[in-house]
Amino acid sequence: MLKKWKRLFPRLEFYILIAKNTALKVLGTLNSGGASFSEIYIQKRISNSLKLEDSRIENSNSGYDMGCGLRIWMGESTYYGYVDSVDEKKLINAARILGAAGKSSGTGKIFDLNRDLVQAPSNYNISILKYPSATGANVKKDILMAVDGACRGYDKHIIQVSTAISDIEEEIYTANSFGQESFQKVVKVFLSVNAVAKRESIIRTGYKSLAKTSGYEAIDIVKAESIAREASRIAITMLDAVDAPVGALPVVIGPAFGGVIFHEACGHGLEADSVIKDASVFKGKEGKKIASSVVTAIDDPSMPHHWGSFKFDGEGYPSSPVVLIKDGILESFIYDLKTSKKLEHERTANGRRQSFRHVPVPRMTNTYIARGSEKPETLIESVKKGIFAREFAGGQVDPATGDFVFGISEGYLIESGRVGRPIKGATLIGNGPDILKKIEAVADDLDFAPGFCGKQGQSIANEVGQPTIKISKITVGGTGSQ
Repeated sequence: MLKKWKRLFPRLEFYILIAKNTALKVLGTLNSGGASFSEIYIQKRISNSLKLEDSRIENSNSGYDMGCGLRIWMGESTYYGYVDSVDEKKLINAARILGAAGKSSGTGKIFDLNRDLVQAPSNYNISILKYPSATGANVKKDILMAVDGACRGYDKHIIQVSTAISDIEEEIYTANSFGQESFQKVVKVFLSVNAVAKRESIIRTGYKSLAKTSGYEAIDIVKAESIAREASRIAITMLDAVDAPVGALPVVIGPAFGGVIFHEACGHGLEADSVIKDASVFKGKEGKKIASSVVTAIDDPSMPHHWGSFKFDGEGYPSSPVVLIKDGILESFIYDLKTSKKLEHERTANGRRQSFRHVPVPRMTNTYIARGSEKPETLIESVKKGIFAREFAGGQVDPATGDFVFGISEGYLIESGRVGRPIKGATLIGNGPDILKKIEAVADDLDFAPGFCGKQGQSIANEVGQPTIKISKITVGGTGSQ
């Protein structure tokens, strides 16, 4: 009967990853050793990817993964295990082994197998119009070929194009001994473009990506060609780059991916596990001024279709925004369930994990500096001599101190209030908490950029964002002179 209904209504969300009575049995078994908390996390994932190089498809991959993560708390300790299956006997056996790990503690509560599991309400509802599973390989190939053509057609100096498209469809179910459960279906699509330009002996690259928590309505040929041209524009523009100046200079940082500096140099220090480990420069500063009064920063996993968005976090908590910094004042850290209890703070929807094989930890989602009131051109006009950093490459950050070095992949001189020649070899060297205090102005052109964030061996989808901002002074490293 279920197969019949799935065939008739293929886009309905069927919640039957596990029978509810099985979930209750597994939770009861986990609690039998005296655990104070138990949880199951079931994930089914279907993934696909295609890569094009030298105008032909080089790689095509598909994957299927399904399993269940099991977690218990014994006092201050967390015990975690997983099974590559949702078979009831295997889950019960794994739960018995894990539950016995702290049997002598006797600190837990008896789990009522007759209780009901309740899903918390969520306001996050999005429509998926073109599911990856209903989108043929030829459609994806056409998108990649369109990207290749748009890049090569942009300028004769584009000599190489690499582009990839990928998608996932997931079903995720959580249940815990607090009597809470959640179910969500997650659909994500990702397109990346790397264009290489060469003129004589000079070689430059340009990179852009487009990623959404959405179906293929978010990536069509028109949108794909647009980011292809943007990647090509960066590569061609940088062919004319001059040596970057060095020294302490005013810097205007562009919107969207410019937010990666806040994410890396400040955001990780706002994750509550860093606070508990004394690895955060922001520890003990809640309610205190840590940034310029023009700075408000937010983490919001509830924004529809954004790359880091979801209905429930990795612990089944409904998504909602959290204000991290308001008018320069530190308002909140980023919490998962365990750190919120440890620090006796209201929980936020930031308990995230890569898969059922991983323990959830506090992680950012869509993290951004909020829109200001200035016009971006006004920020440029206020600088007599400085740098406009539009895009960034790799960088290094010490999360304990916030010290960072970031490479500028697309940057320009600012001369007498105007954007001038492109520059090469430029780096920004500074300290996150210090830079927060030196932000003089925030423009109104808020934008976002997708990416992936690694922490404790887990890689997850994150989005960074900001409007154009002006920093009064920051050290610029380069190959030129002062």
